[in-house]
Amino acid sequence: MPTPLRGSRGAELASRSFEPEALTTARQLRGLRKNELAKKVALTPAAVSQYELGQSRPSTAVVAQLAMALGVPATFFAAGHPHPTVPSAAHFRSLRATTQLQRDQAVAFGKIAWRLVTTIEHYVELPPVALPRLALPSEPSRADIAAVARDARDALGVPAGPIPHMTRLLEAHGAVVLELPAMSERVDAFSHWYGSRPMVFRNPAKNDKARSRFDAAHEAGHLVMHLDAEPGSRIIENQAHDFAAEFLMPSGEILAELPQRLDWETLYGLKRRWGTSLKAIVYRAHALGTFRDATYKRAMMMLSQNGDPEPCDLGPREAPLLLERAVRLCDETGVSFDELVARSGLPFGLANEVYATATMTRPRLALSVDEGDVATDGPEVLQLFPGY
Repeated sequence: MPTPLRGSRGAELASRSFEPEALTTARQLRGLRKNELAKKVALTPAAVSQYELGQSRPSTAVVAQLAMALGVPATFFAAGHPHPTVPSAAHFRSLRATTQLQRDQAVAFGKIAWRLVTTIEHYVELPPVALPRLALPSEPSRADIAAVARDARDALGVPAGPIPHMTRLLEAHGAVVLELPAMSERVDAFSHWYGSRPMVFRNPAKNDKARSRFDAAHEAGHLVMHLDAEPGSRIIENQAHDFAAEFLMPSGEILAELPQRLDWETLYGLKRRWGTSLKAIVYRAHALGTFRDATYKRAMMMLSQNGDPEPCDLGPREAPLLLERAVRLCDETGVSFDELVARSGLPFGLANEVYATATMTRPRLALSVDEGDVATDGPEVLQLFPGY
């Protein structure tokens, strides 16, 4: 693989074959408005707009300044790297709680991740995209949403009963699941079709298995039902919520298992069996008519008073695996991560940040203490086993 161009040669190349969308992506990734970037490089906001619209091309010197201000190599702006076709807006949770700048930043991170994924696909054949796209009636009822969720289970080959691993189900059908970097605490899970491949991004602050499973099912609902829907409305979010509830806890199966009264031991057992939160199960019991309004309100009040985490913890959130396995397979076949990064045209630090969000692999900490040391508070012997 040829050595990437650096310094003035890279800036000169980028100036000659400038890609406007690359500048927009880099600016949004850094959370900058056009006027803020213009100030950093001593330009006018109008000049930045013209570059991003492709109405004019920056000089070699300006490309170098833009690269320095945005923390990317000058060659990042050169044409020839793939850019995803984005047919619709991303589906964000709680749009009122996130600014447009934060949403743009998250979507730009998705474009960077897609660029790395596309590079990896030159060497590894990822699972083909097999998520169904199912149409809804113009004014769908809850029964319509439930029917779509059941159809989606059938299309994905999900057997009766709980879904063992929601994240792995998405990955096995071609979706790339990543964690969001620490760019905004207010950006919740969101999903998007980047070109023909769906991507799901989750907030790593939710280190809870039940919530991560529901988040994944919620985003699956958007990807399956809402390709052309305007994102952000409460109606759209409620539809994805209802999809997730039916997808994870089919009414035809869980209805007979729900208690008729507030029985916490039974609810704990259902949480362990179906892998969903107590709040989701209580909400489900109310929606399906087994909990009356008074019972539902009392249960939710008790859960609210208890706070987070809920009782009956299921452990850490489900971890993505697809991209980590793909990178390892590349390495095993002689294509190092450095080579992948060079071909992608991304700065190494940024590519590494994407890869870090694709894996929750952690070292395992094992403690061993000699019997004699136990009585005398002696030193502990620590051993680290990578690959946990």
